[in-house]
Amino acid sequence: MPSLPRTVLPNSRVTPRFSGLVTFARYPRLVDVPDASQPVDWLVYGAAHDAGVTFRPGARFGPRAIREASQYLKQYHLEHRVDVPGVLSLADAGDAPVQPYLLQQTLSEVASFAAALPPAAKLLALGGDHSIAYANMKATRQRLGERCPPEGMALVHFDSHLDTVDAVWGERFGHASVFIRAIEEKIIDPSRMISIGIKGPLNTPSDLDYAQRHGVTLVTGEQHRSGAGRAAIEAFLARTATHPTYLTFDIDVVDPAFAPGTGTPCPGGMSSAEALAAVRQFAGVNLVGGDVVEVLPDRDVSGITAFLAAHVAFEILAIDALRAQRERHPA
Repeated sequence: MPSLPRTVLPNSRVTPRFSGLVTFARYPRLVDVPDASQPVDWLVYGAAHDAGVTFRPGARFGPRAIREASQYLKQYHLEHRVDVPGVLSLADAGDAPVQPYLLQQTLSEVASFAAALPPAAKLLALGGDHSIAYANMKATRQRLGERCPPEGMALVHFDSHLDTVDAVWGERFGHASVFIRAIEEKIIDPSRMISIGIKGPLNTPSDLDYAQRHGVTLVTGEQHRSGAGRAAIEAFLARTATHPTYLTFDIDVVDPAFAPGTGTPCPGGMSSAEALAAVRQFAGVNLVGGDVVEVLPDRDVSGITAFLAAHVAFEILAIDALRAQRERHPA
């Protein structure tokens, strides 16, 4: 149990949400936590990097936009019936260093930054393009040490795209290659990986080969929408009940009508309500880290994509808050 009893937020009925320093959800900065040597449950940090994109750039501005949009996040989760900052100790760790012209060096520096954060905390990264997930997963795997099985973490992956292309334009660490690299390095276990929301035209049917050959569970956008993928999700939950699990959420899994601010939009996706409900399906997993990526503010309309991304991040934290609450107060 954390030594910090709760995360104390400014009272919005005394201090307006539109004033003060901008941190994620107005959580305290890590440097302002009274004793940073005491366990913090989750650290949120930004990775302002988009050198790994294959279409529209601009996700480097995502962390800033998500933080700005998060000022209106409240603390009590209505569906889970949990006060997230009342159960978890939370802080904003700032942004990882980046080298905008150097993709692999940036990912290495982000991973080093994340690995060096206070060791008891779980990490929630705000992207940035999806390549930053590799860095945060790598750091999370390193921080778990012997608590993680040799074959790697389980992975819940929300996306329109599989991101298992070996290389694009000769680059093997871009946002289209995240999970093939993570599988190769045994950061994640493909037999305990589920990709939800995959949709849209493919370059070639062989794009599916790697995931299918390595045992990744695929739930297409149509299967998720029709309910046909429910059995696959339940089977995944059954076999990962106690396994360390990472959750990555690419905002382009959401239909561009609801999330236009992204670099690789794909029509036919989830609505905002469906996306939030989809994350809630994984309440109860042994969550050890996560990320929300691919928010491109320049293409956003009235900030709705960043606003949704902030709520998705809150949903990820709420999964762990619910688990912690149940552990402290078992029925």
